[in-house]
Amino acid sequence: MKFNKGQILKNVGSSWFALGVNVVVGIFLSPFILHRLGDDAFGLWILIFSVTGYYGLFDLGIRSSIVRYVAKYSATDEHEELNRLVNTAMFSYSGIGIVAMLITLIATYFVDSIFRIPAEFLVTARWLLFMVGISVSLGFPLGVFSGILEGLQRFYLLNFVNVSSTLLRAVLIVFALRHGGGLLTVAFITVSLPLLNGFVNAAAVFRHLRLRLGLQHVSRESLRRIASYSGTTFLIIVAGRLRFKTDALVIGTFMSAAAITYFTIGSRLVDYASELVSSLAQIFVPMSSQSHATGDLDALRKIFVVGNRACAFIIFPITAVLTVLGKSVIEAWVGPKYVATSYPVMLVLLYPMTLMLAQSASGRTLWGMAKHRTWAWVVLAEGASNLILSVILVRPYGIMGDAIGTAIPLACSMILFLPRHLCRLLGINLRTYLYRAFVFPLALSAPLVAALLLMQRWFVPHRLGPLLIQLLIAGLVYGTGLAWAFWTHRAWDVGQLGANQEDEVTLALVETYQEKV
Repeated sequence: MKFNKGQILKNVGSSWFALGVNVVVGIFLSPFILHRLGDDAFGLWILIFSVTGYYGLFDLGIRSSIVRYVAKYSATDEHEELNRLVNTAMFSYSGIGIVAMLITLIATYFVDSIFRIPAEFLVTARWLLFMVGISVSLGFPLGVFSGILEGLQRFYLLNFVNVSSTLLRAVLIVFALRHGGGLLTVAFITVSLPLLNGFVNAAAVFRHLRLRLGLQHVSRESLRRIASYSGTTFLIIVAGRLRFKTDALVIGTFMSAAAITYFTIGSRLVDYASELVSSLAQIFVPMSSQSHATGDLDALRKIFVVGNRACAFIIFPITAVLTVLGKSVIEAWVGPKYVATSYPVMLVLLYPMTLMLAQSASGRTLWGMAKHRTWAWVVLAEGASNLILSVILVRPYGIMGDAIGTAIPLACSMILFLPRHLCRLLGINLRTYLYRAFVFPLALSAPLVAALLLMQRWFVPHRLGPLLIQLLIAGLVYGTGLAWAFWTHRAWDVGQLGANQEDEVTLALVETYQEKV
């Protein structure tokens, strides 16, 4: 299967541009909101959004099935099946949205019994939870359209809408806070714009597809197909919440809302790195789904190895920069008082996350092939271990204990299971995969590390201006090497991946393993 490089570049380029806008806005907007609202109000903001983030569990994996089957049906020109899929997903999401609204009303009433919220913030907490919960509930049926655009590999349309929304949100929040607005005003702006995005995405979908909406197009067969695929995906969603979305809840339950702020500052920098890699890796789900639908094993192998190499090109230099300049970044971003606590949290989370992000194409390949059941149980066990360790360690070690509880299980699954599992599934030698995916990105990052350490011996930046100078120099060093790699085609040249693919014994072993998982 030949890939459309122009479309890939357009999707990835627009994703990075959208993420760049989001990161820049976040870097400048977060400290602005923090200093205007204070530690307690900002911590409450994080806490409520963390709680409503668990509404994502109600997705039940339906969105991933939309992406997968839209990609498959568009590749095989099964337009009627595509129409049934969309209507069935819309019907299912509408029911989920109603349930989420009911839960929001109940949680709003009992919010003071669930969390330690200061009395002066109780009314605000109730209204904040109500607004965010209702917005998320309405977002379920509207989310069908963004899933369709992903399945059609129209990421650039989604990114254009997201950029416009992000910029508008920043302008409105700054205007509101400067004119006396408070936490609820910021929340209203934040939750309203995603709903507007949903309607814009719907208009884009109807321009590209001739869909017929109505209950008569809801199909039991489509529902069974969605349930079969999304049931496994749901386990991964649950695991994802346990892995990365329990920190604020654990800290808020056993410590305080203000402690959440210190943890979030450290973890937010890692989150930005994760978003940058994820904006690239998201294209691998529909790509691998189409390759799997057409039986192209060679294309799947290339997506797996070249995709992970591309992810490593991004995350390795970021890890180097945050390790060396992390203290300066935090100081210039939110102030020096957060450095001593937030920087160690960032480091503890950064290295296992690097192992995960460098293998972002692996999970997406599994999803595209619908071979993610075994991986789902592994990450579910990892998520449960994360929660248990975080609860145990947060008492004696505070927010550092929570970070350690996240880091240990994540590192184990990324080292001990994921690479071996994918290599067996696709018939690639493990050593070959590790060498061709990661050695070259590591070598390309070495001059960057040397430049960063050398600059640190000259001066340590404490303000944004000097920090940007060091980042610019580091970017030029790494960018020069990366440009050379792409110019000489070494960036994506990984050689023959399936050297044994003509061996009938090897092919039989691959097919047997695929059937087992």
